[in-house]
Amino acid sequence: MKNNKLKLGIPKGSLQESTIRLFDKAGYKIKESGRSYFPDIDDEDIEVIMFRAQEMSRYVEDGIIDCGITGNDWIEENRSSVDRMAELVYAKRSMKPVKWVLAVPEESKITSAKQLKGKKIATELVRVTKSYLKKKGVKAEVEFSWGATEVKPKIGIDAIVEITETGSSLRANGLKIIDTVCESTTQFIMNKVARQDAWKKEKAEQIVLLLKGAILAEGKVGLKMNARNKDVKKIISILPAMKTPTVSRLFDENWVDIETVIDEDDVKRLIPALRKAGAQGFIEYPLNKVIH
Repeated sequence: MKNNKLKLGIPKGSLQESTIRLFDKAGYKIKESGRSYFPDIDDEDIEVIMFRAQEMSRYVEDGIIDCGITGNDWIEENRSSVDRMAELVYAKRSMKPVKWVLAVPEESKITSAKQLKGKKIATELVRVTKSYLKKKGVKAEVEFSWGATEVKPKIGIDAIVEITETGSSLRANGLKIIDTVCESTTQFIMNKVARQDAWKKEKAEQIVLLLKGAILAEGKVGLKMNARNKDVKKIISILPAMKTPTVSRLFDENWVDIETVIDEDDVKRLIPALRKAGAQGFIEYPLNKVIH
């Protein structure tokens, strides 16, 4: 028997748009309604609640929600005791891990963490930064930044630890990166007690399966083509298939249909080579999910 609904937290803020887009590809339509923290989802077994990523792991640990999506950085910062069910490698702008970096003004003579002894550092990731400095053997003052961390060096702060994907915002604010404090990926986490509930565990695992399939499909397309039997081996040798291409016989016994999944960036290189090898009738199509 089902135990009511699965309470799922999704991050409000920088990851919000990319998370909702990911759920859409996974097959879940999440509809935001103005300033509400309770968006609609087209699954009657799920209740969605929005929290800031910084707070998510605490709410999951406390059982306010059953599961949620947040960065590994905030799990570590909050020292939350939760079950990490899956790593979901996606971020605000890309499908790569984000970095927390140590940065100083471009004109600063500081080039390493060692030179920050006795200096002042501003960051939102205080505990993780202190742990990093301890490993480096550096004693420095770390203060919590409530936001706009990039501008703090202009008002007397010696260095900052800030999250970045490309480093462009730091450069725009006249800062240079001198070290990486940590890397972080997005995690699907679950409350330890909720995971003991068989129905909730299975429901969460279903969501994770579809989300991971949507992530795996990013940047990939399906490619179909026809070929004569005598050209099949040559064509397959060109294809960088995820496993092996699917080969199906056509009505004409001398021809087959070949279907595979490839990186979208490879299409412009592969089609001319495949055509030269004897393939015809190409069909390229987008993918929402790839599930092994």
